Amino acid sequence: MHIGLCLLRLKPQDFWSLTPIEFFAMAGGLKPRGHGIDGQRLDALMGDFPDQDA
Repeated sequence: MHIGLCLLRLKPQDFWSLTPIEFFAMAGGLKPRGHGIDGQRLDALMGDFPDQDA
């Protein structure tokens, strides 16, 4: 509701008349996503930034 009414500034009647997929699209859910990183890059990052004991 916050996204629809506050961020997208939809009127309540417009918000409640949306289908779930319409709302998902308006909220940015259909934007292409990045490919992420591969295992080799993850290993390199883990080597550069190892977990440390507290």
